[in-house]
Amino acid sequence: MRIITFFKKSIKILLDMLLPARCMLCGAIIDSSGALCADCFSKIHFIASPICEICGLPLELEENEKQMCARCIHKTPRFKRARAAMVYNDNSKNIVLGFKHADRTESAPVFARWLVRAGEDLLTDADIIIPVPLHYTRLFSRRYNQAALLAKEIAKELNGNNIKVCYNALTRNRRTASQGRFSKSERYKNVSGAFTVKNPKIIAGRSILLVDDVMTTGATFDECSRILLRNGAASVNVLALAKAIN
Repeated sequence: MRIITFFKKSIKILLDMLLPARCMLCGAIIDSSGALCADCFSKIHFIASPICEICGLPLELEENEKQMCARCIHKTPRFKRARAAMVYNDNSKNIVLGFKHADRTESAPVFARWLVRAGEDLLTDADIIIPVPLHYTRLFSRRYNQAALLAKEIAKELNGNNIKVCYNALTRNRRTASQGRFSKSERYKNVSGAFTVKNPKIIAGRSILLVDDVMTTGATFDECSRILLRNGAASVNVLALAKAIN
């Protein structure tokens, strides 16, 4: 076992020498893989209070004032609370899409640290972490589920909390079209009935933390929450890497 560990460390050192770590936005050489240089880090809009107490949307309020955004007042989501690490804009979009579609999976541990910081108030309630699933055909073509990678790294960050990731608790039973082409109402229709709880015993009476890369209208999270709650989950909270605010 020690020999294997030694070889792994040796290979990592060799790769670091041959292929120096680069900023995931601008490509500048940096100290650690999957991170940002100081200049690019300053361009990321990390979300902080004040926010909507339900969906986590940034609000212009006093720091100690609690309030719901207009969208949550109009239609309260099925999930209890949602939080995101950063605003989904031109800068963050590049690193999210690189992670999602371009095999930039080395960024997952860094993203997990951002997520743990953003979802601190949710993680204390969580019994199980469930990544939003991909349909098997999309998983086959992409080769990995970015939400599952994030969930795995979050669990590593919380290794003393004994919170486990349940990768197969929730399945996507039909392939849905990309949400990006639809209006808000169409997005809800697009994912309606798309998810199934594989084993209700796993989630019965548990507080669930749903994890995914991007939250836009919240339609996917809302539909996942609906099916989880219908199958016995005690509550569902949501944690996303980035959140659209328009």
